[in-house]
Amino acid sequence: MSGISDQERAERSSVAMLKHDHTTKGMGMKVEAVGPGTATISMVVRKDHLNGHGSCHGGAIFTLADSAFAFACNSHNKVTVAQHCSVTFLAPGREGDRLTAVAREVTLAGRSGIYDVTVTRDDGVAIAEFRGLSRTVSGAHFEEPAA
Repeated sequence: MSGISDQERAERSSVAMLKHDHTTKGMGMKVEAVGPGTATISMVVRKDHLNGHGSCHGGAIFTLADSAFAFACNSHNKVTVAQHCSVTFLAPGREGDRLTAVAREVTLAGRSGIYDVTVTRDDGVAIAEFRGLSRTVSGAHFEEPAA
């Protein structure tokens, strides 16, 4: 790669991705932090995130976790997509709750990666655990300067 740091690579990849990520922006998510193989994204639960029980819809929680996964696995400036994802819901989110998804790279081998994401409320209660398997495809998010 080039002479830029891994942290700068992660930050520049995040900016490039967010520019075209209408779902993350449209759901009111905020990229709090990115680093090599990591990402933290938050979202305040809005009325349009609620299900028929008055709690945060599982699809909204999954989307938050999936966005954190996406930013973490794309942090190496290689276009990477989800191959498989699963989620376990542990507790409800309610309207007004700020949910935070923290993604971390468990392993990266060749074109395949495994990432774990924990979604918590501001009171520290874990509301979901997510695991994503990634696959790197062709392309980069930005052109890196020569070393």
